[in-house]
Amino acid sequence: MHFAFDARTEELRAKLLAFMDEYVYPAEAVAEEQRAALASPWDTPPVVEELKAEARRQGLWNLFLPDGHYGAGLTNLQYAPLAEITGRSPQLAPTATNCAAPDTGNMEVLHQFGDEQQKKQWLEPLLAGEIRSAFAMTEPDVASSDATNITTLIERDGDDYVITGRKWYISGAMNPDCKIFIVMGKTDPDGADIRRQQSMVLVPRDTPGVTVKRAMRVFGYEDHSHGGHAEVIFDRARVPVSNLIGEEGGGFAIAQARLGPGRIHHCMRLIGMAERAIELMCRRAVSRQAFGKALAQQGVVHNWIADARVTVEQLRLLVLKTAWLMDTVGNRGAHTEIQAIKIATPRAVVDIIDRAIQLHGAGGVSQDFPLAELYAAARTLMIADGPDEVHQRSLARRELKKYL
Repeated sequence: MHFAFDARTEELRAKLLAFMDEYVYPAEAVAEEQRAALASPWDTPPVVEELKAEARRQGLWNLFLPDGHYGAGLTNLQYAPLAEITGRSPQLAPTATNCAAPDTGNMEVLHQFGDEQQKKQWLEPLLAGEIRSAFAMTEPDVASSDATNITTLIERDGDDYVITGRKWYISGAMNPDCKIFIVMGKTDPDGADIRRQQSMVLVPRDTPGVTVKRAMRVFGYEDHSHGGHAEVIFDRARVPVSNLIGEEGGGFAIAQARLGPGRIHHCMRLIGMAERAIELMCRRAVSRQAFGKALAQQGVVHNWIADARVTVEQLRLLVLKTAWLMDTVGNRGAHTEIQAIKIATPRAVVDIIDRAIQLHGAGGVSQDFPLAELYAAARTLMIADGPDEVHQRSLARRELKKYL
């Protein structure tokens, strides 16, 4: 792989960096002020819609989708440095550019597996940023690190499916603009192949029997950037059979196809979060004094900053290699690297943000700096999209297979 970004990537990087400086960073405080005045904390602050309009005007829109008709037509390698930049302001920038989870993954599912009617009804308004969506897979009553444990039932009844189950940490579900759920459940719970028992169906939010019960907090935070994380009850919710995505029994395979790009997108943004933490750490170090000298003159601070820089450079190269492999040999060919970055990146970024918090003292855990929220987001990604231990298990098996 070549280490230099191509001309289009450099052009988009320059535009996106300017967009961040001119619009996104100044909007962070504005969004918090506006949210406090909203009727519901889940309503979208007006400044977010202003950011979306400006991003779309500048062509900084749907950067994640490689299809040139529906998205920006970028490769994973081209998108990686752009996702890193948006990761510096995870509460605003991904949403502003219509590159926020879980919508990105849901759009990818609809793009790859949806039929023409499903694309017209749901994909097109998602691509236009007119609605939001949610992906309902995780359940509170089973170990969801093993997706075959899912107990939600999707039962055929004539020309309908009837969905019954309980989900939680369903990202995006608290947002009133969330109009559609992609629900994963079992259409063949007694099937011989445990990876062919699951299917995915589209369930509109206003379907009778669908109840968004409560918001789930993450380290005490209500994650407004994703539209919250909700507990959702499906009590014999009925949808037409035409709402099936792909084929019956294809849900597990679709989930794996969805999670591959999602994992690398998270890791790209995590590097941006680490860069933001390093910047804050350096600014703090040169502006504060303790025990007669600047924090920047303390040896331990030197170690923290140096280690953070080395770590970020290592992670970035691994993420870029993974993106390059996904482009050249496909997700299956990049499986080892996808798991490697999923293990390494959140763990390392949590440590970097933790050092930045330590350097900020009480300010680090306060609402006056973004570090506490960055920490919560990074730490959660050691669990989301498969906990570290699941990826370690799979990666170790692949390595040992070479010697067995």
